[in-house]
Amino acid sequence: MRNGRTNKTLLTICAAALAVTAGCTSSGGGGAAPGEPSQTQGPVAKLSITPADGTKKVAPDTGITVQVTDGQITKVAVADARGRAVKVAVGADGQWRPRWPLRPSTAYTVSAEAKGTDGKQVTGTATFTTLKPKRVLESGMSPLDGEKVGVGMPVQLLLSQPITSRQARAAIERSLVVRMSQPVEGAWSWVSDREVQFRPREYWPVGQRVTVVAHLAGLRAGSGLWGTKDRSLSFTVGPEHITKVSAETHKAVVRENGEVVRTIPVSLGKPGDDSYSGIMIAQEKAPDIVMDSATIGEPGEYRIRTKWNVRMTYSGTFFHAAPWSTGAQGSSNVSHGCVNASPENAKWFYEFTQRGDIIEVTGTSRKLQFGNGPTPWAKSWEDWLAGSALGKPVNG
Repeated sequence: MRNGRTNKTLLTICAAALAVTAGCTSSGGGGAAPGEPSQTQGPVAKLSITPADGTKKVAPDTGITVQVTDGQITKVAVADARGRAVKVAVGADGQWRPRWPLRPSTAYTVSAEAKGTDGKQVTGTATFTTLKPKRVLESGMSPLDGEKVGVGMPVQLLLSQPITSRQARAAIERSLVVRMSQPVEGAWSWVSDREVQFRPREYWPVGQRVTVVAHLAGLRAGSGLWGTKDRSLSFTVGPEHITKVSAETHKAVVRENGEVVRTIPVSLGKPGDDSYSGIMIAQEKAPDIVMDSATIGEPGEYRIRTKWNVRMTYSGTFFHAAPWSTGAQGSSNVSHGCVNASPENAKWFYEFTQRGDIIEVTGTSRKLQFGNGPTPWAKSWEDWLAGSALGKPVNG
């Protein structure tokens, strides 16, 4: 009886061992030979990259697809031929996309790594070239890089081709980044088919530092139309200069950071040549120019050299020295539409003024027209927002 129990126990152990062995072998029988991979390991991972290696004329806004079978992607890197890295992230559609479009006429290499179900790493690369545009979108920006400006200065992006579709305008607005040292609400607004401007909701804070980057390289702006170059600029905002000019009192009251620093007797446009009323900015300065009525369609009316000129409109309104009208300054309006001041006062105002300073004229029958120069303050905030293709403000 004792030997029978022992034999029964041994049979049970052997049966269990056989069951375990059967679970670890193929249906064909014996285990793996020494040196051969275990058949529990999965197949080797395989990577595929699109655009494929050698592809040419790739649209710069094309996504990069990296797929793996029998594994998991662990790394994707993109760099141009000069080794400059491009930041990419995977989207919900499974495509890896750069934060900004790729540059036209440029070679890029995609490098990918994956870990297979067999535990081994595999790598893959593909080099492709983006297309050469049939049409190129060039651009310019204002203010100047490094410039100190007044509190009313807008950012201007000027384009070489008309942009008419709302879709293309929205794409351009999305490509524009505004960073501020003191974040305030602002917005882009289209003032023409070739110009979009940015202004804050209220005047810029004094001391504000602003950097604007236009990511236009590789941007699709129309049929066959592509941006090829990014733009950037940085500027600072100087003291708050606000000048209020009254056609009724014939005075210009100049304030710096809220304090009156000078009151200047002036003469504005005579009847029939009324000055513009509205909120303008100092657009540019010139110490010496020749004013010619032919430029406003009235040849022969006047042609005279003027000094200490601060431009207020594209159409030719200036704050300038007018020694011939000093007798009328402070008492009557006798100019052809400009703001006349004495040489001494005009020189002081010229030296005091920054581009972008606010100059507000009141008391005339002629209203400033939006677009007569950079005139962002001629519109209400609601009307300004209405000119944005995205229809929403930006917070820097």
